[in-house]
Amino acid sequence: MSNRTALPPWAKRASATAIVAAFAAASLAGCSGSGSGSDKVGVSLIVKTTSNPYFVAMETAAKSAAKKDGVDLTLAAGKEDGDTDTQIQAIENAISRGDKGILITPNGPAVNNEIQKARKAGVYVIALDTVPDPANTVDITYATNNFKAGQAIGKWTAAQLDGKKAVIAMVDLNATQNISVDYNRDTGFLTGMGIDVPNKNKNGSEAPSGKYTGGKGGDYVIAGHQASNGAEDGGRTAMETILSKNPDVNVAYAINEPAAYGAYQALKAAGKTSGVLLVSIDGGCTGVGYVKQGILGATSQQYPSKMAADGMKAIVKLAKTGKKPTTSEGLNFHDTGSQLITDKPVPGLKSIDSQQGSQICWKN
Repeated sequence: MSNRTALPPWAKRASATAIVAAFAAASLAGCSGSGSGSDKVGVSLIVKTTSNPYFVAMETAAKSAAKKDGVDLTLAAGKEDGDTDTQIQAIENAISRGDKGILITPNGPAVNNEIQKARKAGVYVIALDTVPDPANTVDITYATNNFKAGQAIGKWTAAQLDGKKAVIAMVDLNATQNISVDYNRDTGFLTGMGIDVPNKNKNGSEAPSGKYTGGKGGDYVIAGHQASNGAEDGGRTAMETILSKNPDVNVAYAINEPAAYGAYQALKAAGKTSGVLLVSIDGGCTGVGYVKQGILGATSQQYPSKMAADGMKAIVKLAKTGKKPTTSEGLNFHDTGSQLITDKPVPGLKSIDSQQGSQICWKN
């Protein structure tokens, strides 16, 4: 025999309502976003702009990795290269959502303060493509070893010269900012040529003329350094300016393949395409096509898809195990690799041809 007092009908209804409400609240808590107890890890990918296929490749890889690893991915991009305001707002949004991590290709140092704010809020921030200045602005960077990529095309060029005098045009990135991707590629190329570079953290510290020791070695002259802003029109203008000062150019280095193609247009207009060794860095599908067509003698291929995918995996692993990613030995970033692409291989210098390069362009 029970000693509990029977509840009136209205009390039974109230009790049932409370139970349903409690169950609903528990269900909502279990389905909420990344900052509220969900099993999914919230990550934001913030690129410079989606008008550049390089960054589109990052987005595609990030989407694929997010689907595989159960990541709640948010995509954002600047309206154009240099648009820091949109990136700052995207970081603010990531903090508000309680994202576990941010992958970002910063549009400039103006976003540094916001990145620090995110890190203080407990968001793990990984830079992609370019090591920020200073490197510890972010938790870690996933990027190409741009100095090494420059060295590879420099060694290739010196070997192709076969001892001839090198009259070198340097089509760089920027004339007003000292950007790591710019000076690392520039000085890496010259070092690969066997030209002494006193200051590897700044363009133009090499002697204007002297000896190169790569390949069979020989004399060199720097015809000029000109900025291109990494764009085709800038590359063309830069090469036109250099040719106006020294029309004897027979070696041309360009910061990336759009700038290289612009430089090629200037060389073509001057009737000099057959006599110039033109090299660059990027290894996009279009750039590998330039190697196949003979426009570029060689390019160093980098892998933006790998940067994004590996960065995503690192954040997921950190969220689930607490284990942080590490930098590559001897570097202040995690090297995602590069590969020399050429159809004119040099003995002792590792490379793949344009056919192989076209199969892995910006992927690997």
